Amino acid sequence: MLKKLIFIFTVLFFTHAFSQQIPCYDLDQVLKVEPTPLYKLHIDASRSYRIRILKNVATIQQYINKGKLKSVNRKSRGYRIQNLEHSRPFLTGKARIILEKMGARFAKESAGHYFTVSSVTRTLEDQCRLRRVNPNASLGISAHNYGNAYDISYVRFDGKLKKNPGLEKKLEEVLEFYRRLGRILYIKEKQQACYHITVLNY
Repeated sequence: MLKKLIFIFTVLFFTHAFSQQIPCYDLDQVLKVEPTPLYKLHIDASRSYRIRILKNVATIQQYINKGKLKSVNRKSRGYRIQNLEHSRPFLTGKARIILEKMGARFAKESAGHYFTVSSVTRTLEDQCRLRRVNPNASLGISAHNYGNAYDISYVRFDGKLKKNPGLEKKLEEVLEFYRRLGRILYIKEKQQACYHITVLNY
């Protein structure tokens, strides 16, 4: 019995160690996927930050050490970040500033309500694992892979998963304000019920 347990433990240990060394994605295949013309604008905007694709946690840490990625407050005026399973609460300095400003503006325009950020920065490893549970996740490069994009739910306000047309309208007005100001691009995603926001390198 003891030998059997030792054998099982050994197999599990080496399987885990081996899986940590081999990425779950094929970078060549990821790079081959062409973005749609609309989304290409987001990718081009992301690449202008001169941050290389965030492949894994170690890559994120390198940019944190360089001061190019900043920790994002989980809770601030006008927004909350939900529990993140497939992304990480770090953004470029400009992206973090715009999120804070958007939250404050939304709170002001909506008499103190807040919206929910459902996804922030994703590594290629995060994205690969997300596809295992969500086939709609991007097969190619995502703006999330550069640290200047995040998603905001349009069906979750004040911590409640419930449609609220009034608050959704207020949120879109805030997004339009910053789009016209030349600070962001955004797409309304129907399948994920969120706005995907990419912050420009203004």
